Amino acid sequence: MPLCQRWTLTRYLIEQRRRFPGAGGDLNALLLDVSLACKAIARIVSFGELGEPLGALPAAETRCNVHGEMQKPLDLLSNEIFIRMSEWNGHLAGLASEEMDAPRQIPAAHQRGKYLLVFDPLDGSSNIDVDVSVGSIFSILRAPDDVVASGRDVIEADFLQPGAAQVAAGYAIYGPSTMIVLSVGNGVAGFTLNPNLGEFMLTHAEIRVPDDTHEFAINASNSRFWEPPVKRYVDECLAGRSGPRGKDFNTRWIASLVAEAHRILMRGGVFMYPRDHKDAAMPGRLRLLYEANPIGFLMEQAGGRASTGRQPVLGVKPTALHQRIGLIFGSKNEVDRIERYHHEPASARDDRVPLFAARSLFRD
Repeated sequence: MPLCQRWTLTRYLIEQRRRFPGAGGDLNALLLDVSLACKAIARIVSFGELGEPLGALPAAETRCNVHGEMQKPLDLLSNEIFIRMSEWNGHLAGLASEEMDAPRQIPAAHQRGKYLLVFDPLDGSSNIDVDVSVGSIFSILRAPDDVVASGRDVIEADFLQPGAAQVAAGYAIYGPSTMIVLSVGNGVAGFTLNPNLGEFMLTHAEIRVPDDTHEFAINASNSRFWEPPVKRYVDECLAGRSGPRGKDFNTRWIASLVAEAHRILMRGGVFMYPRDHKDAAMPGRLRLLYEANPIGFLMEQAGGRASTGRQPVLGVKPTALHQRIGLIFGSKNEVDRIERYHHEPASARDDRVPLFAARSLFRD
């Protein structure tokens, strides 16, 4: 499509708002501020080891976050960019980030609004050293009525809303091109950053995830910790055309959630980071609010599915700001199958495929 015929992100949001004649445009303005933050982070990431723009904002020293993970200066810088680009606009009641222990209050100097912004400012930052695509993930929720009415400070409980309550969600991917993939509750669309114009242009309208696939992604190094339903599913896929599935599957593993989600939205597939037995006290690896819910929202809006393995992820009521969870998402029929395996009694499970059987090289 010629450049002059493509919609900008701004026009797309305006057209979406027409569905709600009473809407005041606050959500659009907030999403455009988020897109501006993503533009700034994309520019910084593109410099790689050159690191020239790192002086644009003060980067704190490397330290551990609430998850016990080392925060790189770029994680902290990206977090600061998200805050600075969004807290001033009068549309937010508060923010929460993977990189912050507690919710951030809107400064007294700024007006407070009716939305909550939840984000992972730089997902997969450990991949930057090897030039693998990374990204930012964001989710927008409505603030509770009493927060809006009273203007009080937000607390953790205000953010503990199920994924189905999200007003909008999306991610930016910083790869060969920079894209924002977004849903405002009416399907999923993708926008590519035109570096000449500095604008996100609509390049992928009405993204749909195919119902069926022949591609799956899982970290096989954790196979000895997988639960039986996951082992069964992977065994059947690896058995290929001669196995119970009757077709060959390809495997993929990028170790970047944004990149994995983007591949599946573009061409289908299923991604699995399931609950396992590696740490019995941990119900999963991915963060429910910052990762699982926004990615799950996009998948469901695109006709795919997102599940914990046992239930739809968007139906899970969060119990903590930094709660972790198992996550399986992608092509609907594959996620349905995996969920069904989790609900079948152990006696019904098929252990005929030998790769992970008791005499296997990968035995538990």
